[in-house]
Parts: sequence; C-alpha cells; structure tokens
Amino acid sequence: MDDKAASPVSHNQYVEDGDAVRGEAFTHVPGVRGKIMRLAAKIGVEQRGIERVPEDERHDNSILNVGTMWLSANMVVSSFAIGLLGQSVFYMGIADSFLTILFFNLIGVLPVCLFSTFGPVFGLRQMVLSRFWFGWWGVKLIGIFNIIACIGWSAVNSIVGAQLINAVNPKVDGAAGIVIIGICTFIVCFFGYRVVHAFEAWAWIPVFIIYLILIGVFAHSGAYRHIEWSTGKAEMGSVLSFGSIIYGFATGWSSYAADYTVYQPRNQNRKLVFISTFLGLIIPILFCEMLGAGIYSATSINGGDNRYADGFATSKVGGLLAAVLFPPLGGFGKFVLVILALSIVANNLPNIYSVSLTAQILGRYAAKVPRFVWTLIASIIYVAIAIPGYSHFEAVLSEFMDMIGYWLAAYEGVALADHFVFKRGTKNYDVSHWDQPNMLPPGIAAIFSFCMGIVGMVLGMSQPWYVGKIALSAGEAPFGGDVGFELAFAFAFTSYCITRPFEKKHFKR
Repeated sequence: MDDKAASPVSHNQYVEDGDAVRGEAFTHVPGVRGKIMRLAAKIGVEQRGIERVPEDERHDNSILNVGTMWLSANMVVSSFAIGLLGQSVFYMGIADSFLTILFFNLIGVLPVCLFSTFGPVFGLRQMVLSRFWFGWWGVKLIGIFNIIACIGWSAVNSIVGAQLINAVNPKVDGAAGIVIIGICTFIVCFFGYRVVHAFEAWAWIPVFIIYLILIGVFAHSGAYRHIEWSTGKAEMGSVLSFGSIIYGFATGWSSYAADYTVYQPRNQNRKLVFISTFLGLIIPILFCEMLGAGIYSATSINGGDNRYADGFATSKVGGLLAAVLFPPLGGFGKFVLVILALSIVANNLPNIYSVSLTAQILGRYAAKVPRFVWTLIASIIYVAIAIPGYSHFEAVLSEFMDMIGYWLAAYEGVALADHFVFKRGTKNYDVSHWDQPNMLPPGIAAIFSFCMGIVGMVLGMSQPWYVGKIALSAGEAPFGGDVGFELAFAFAFTSYCITRPFEKKHFKR
C-alpha cells in the first residue's frame, strides 16, 4: 500500500506516461509489463484496470446484459445450498424458511441495484467510486475487506461444486473438483468484461432447464412433507440468524456492482438499469433458495430408508441432489449434476473479475500489475483455501455468509448516508477527482463510522464462537438471534451523519 499521494500526478504513474489511460494498445509502456499487455491485447484480453472508462469507449448499451449478468451469477447451485440452511442449521419449518428467504432477499438486493446505476453515470469501478465516500486512504481498508470476501466466497462456491462432482464420481475427490472449477473460472475471467458478460448472457439457460427437471422428478416422487410452522422466541432467533445469511448472500454483490455497468453509456436510463439488476437478482435467488429449502424437507421423512437424508449426510448438497436425480434418471441424472457443478463458474466470475480490480487500488505497484495477473493470483489463493475447507462445508458456508453481511452492511451504511444525506444525488460528485487524493474526502468520518458499524456487528452477532449482548435478547439462549447486519448498518449510518459535517467543516472537502 505504497502511494505517493502528495499530488494527483503521482497516481497517473500507475498507467505509465504516454499510455493515455485508454487500456487498448499499451504501445508506449516499457519493460516486461508492456510486453505482457501487448501480448494479451493480441488475443482479445481486456486491458483496462481501475482507470475511468471514457465515454467514447462505452459500447455496451444492452439493458438485457445488465440483468443476465446477475441472472446467471445467481441461477447456480450455491443459491440452492443457501436455501436449505434454514432447516439444516436452524431447524426451521419450510414455510418459515420461505418467508425469511423472501423478505431478507428483498432487503439485500436493493443496494446492489442502486450501485449498478452508478456505473453508467461515472464510468468508475465500485471500489474506485468508493473513494468519494471513504477517501483515497480509507478505501484501501474497504478494499482489503472486499478482497477477503471475493476470495472467500469463491472458495465456498467451489466446495459446493466439488461436492456435486464427487456425488457423480466418488473417485474424483473434493480437491480435484475444486481445481476443475477454478481452472474453468479463470479461463473465462482472464479475458475480462466483454467475455464475462457474454458467458453470463447464456449460462443461466441450461441451469434453469435442469432445475425444472429437478422439480418435476422431485414432485413426481412425492417425497416432501407437509408445511410446518414454528413459533416462539426460539423461532424468532432462527429467523433472524437465517435471515442474516440470506441478506449476506443477496447483498454480497454490492461491493462490486458498478464494475459490470461501467461500459454502459452515460445517458443510459438509470431506472431501467435498476429494474434489470433487480429482476436479474431476485428471480434466480428466490427460485433457487426456495427450491433448496423445499427439497431438503425430504430429509426428514420418517420410516424406512431415507435416501435423501443418507445422500446429504454422505456428500451434503451433492448427495442430496444425487438422491433426487440418480434413481429415476440414471446416467442422465449424473450428466445433469455435472452441469450443475459447473454452474459455479458463473457465480465465481464476478468475484474473481472484481478482486483483480480491487487489488489495484491498494497501491502504486499493485496498480501496475495487469488485471489478468491479479486474476491468476486470486484463483490460486481461493483454490488453496477451498481444498482444506471441503470437509467443513456447512459451518464454513453459514459463518462466511454472516461475515459478508456484517461488513457490507457497515459499508452500505456509510455509502448510503453520504449519497443521500450529503451529496443528495449523482450531480454532486466531481468525477474528475477520482484519482486526486487531495480533492477527495479525508475519509476519517467514513472509517470511524465503519468501525462503529463493526461495534454494532459485535453487539448483534450470533456465531458458535461468540454471541453479542444484544443478540442474546433477540432469541433463545444460548445463541439468541443474529441482528449483526442490522446494527452494523444502523451504527455506521448514524455515526457518519453525525461526524461527516465536522469533517467537511474542518477539511473543506
């Protein structure tokens, strides 16, 4: 994190003198870096990193592209796996799980939709845009959180896909399945924005067809139980805790939402971008998570052999889906399961594409490393993390989704407070300041407020290793109910509204 922030000129060294920040030819870039960039350009790799996208380079004017990006990224087996946690971890009834999935997702996707509309307006990636809220230095802390989230999420997703591959062929262990998914993701992500969008435009179709087959086979079997409701303080705690996971998954895209609309023209209709993003998110998330909750209910069938419970016990999500598909469909069922496993690629693409951009905001030398090199580094790291985590999937998934929700709630609290309370719309951003440290906010109020959000998180979190004071009163002992993300947002938003006026008065920016 070595920046020369004394003047705006120092940041322009990130892209080398003479490069013109166009990200196309890199004709004048000297040394090894220039050779790598020119070679990559010959095979169609996106050259641009965190530099602002000029308006004359914004050629992606398809509103449909905005929606299908998120449709494919969420029409995946990871969404299915999230849906069953209400029953498998928190012992909720299926009806309660459905309602929790509905309402917490509606809350979680809204920031993603809003930030997606910022891409066409500013032509800036989400983490670069965050400099207008957190300042030149403060955003580096947020960037570190985002890198951890992107890599961690990719690792968790890869575990789900590897479980499916293992269910098809037990000889292919978890490590091999994770490596397969990692390689496939890297190949697509390597080429950048255009190829990522092209892949996501179609990837949802085969997965949706497979889920329809899954529904038909499962419904025909009659292997589902009556709808059950639970009541009381214990149920309140379960709803809040499961809701925290649902929120974390839905809002997890907010820290890089604008990355996928920066090539949209500046005059693009923001309402249409918002609606397209909303539909692209909410439809697959609700569909897949509710399907996961519904199918998991078969594991509680009493009497006789329960192949659903046995399958889940043997290979978690993969085993559960195999129990539905293999007996009636045979070899075709195995083929279907492999396709579902590879759907993880669509979910990991946004994580690994954006983590490379986030890495570039950390310092002068980090920005000189080409985006696609960071993509390779991140891919190696998350594969290395996923392999040892394979055998602890449920615990890893639930706790990681909570952590995503916690830090993003604090991030959103600061960002939304600044945007709505202080800037009051996009017209009060001076986009020319994106790379000028001395013209951006100092970030003191933002980082203080983010830390206050962490305090709220600690008071409201409910994890196996720690239960906050307020969480204890939100449910039945010993775990209470998780209200960590709600308090993280409230503490961060309120703190920023109080401290930002003093910062503006003192620093005049």
